[in-house]
Amino acid sequence: MSDAEIPDKPSKSARKREAEGLQSLADQMTGLSDKELVRLGVDAALRDALALVRPMRPSSARNRQLKHCVRFMDTDMAALDQVRAYLDNRHSQQVSANREFHVIERWRDRLLDEGDSALEALLDERQGLDRQRVRQLYRDAVREKETGKPAGAARKLFRYLRETLLGAN
Repeated sequence: MSDAEIPDKPSKSARKREAEGLQSLADQMTGLSDKELVRLGVDAALRDALALVRPMRPSSARNRQLKHCVRFMDTDMAALDQVRAYLDNRHSQQVSANREFHVIERWRDRLLDEGDSALEALLDERQGLDRQRVRQLYRDAVREKETGKPAGAARKLFRYLRETLLGAN
């Protein structure tokens, strides 16, 4: 048999990698609601199989059920591409929200640590902030920190920053 006569079929390792990828996708799909799965055009048999996986705790039985779900995933690759795109978009939105959250945390911490210089930097960078409100919240948080009281004012400062800074974007 010459090289030209050998059929181009994927190796066993490649098939295993593909199956593991589909199993991982099935695991991610268990986090989606039934309404989301219907909207994405997922087959009813796959939705039923995923519904069985959701209440299971991580175990070998859950892994077996996920492998069972993979059998239903081979039929409609277009729907799976839609699901992948949806999950990627959802993940990127979560990453973006976390990044914004950390920016606000850093501003709050910087205000409490550096004082007036950080306050002026914040007010210069974000022109739309209410100067009096930010200063009052900042002073309350500093006073609270100095007296050792629980961080209620620091939380109020954080909430105000979150509402105004995220509302401006």
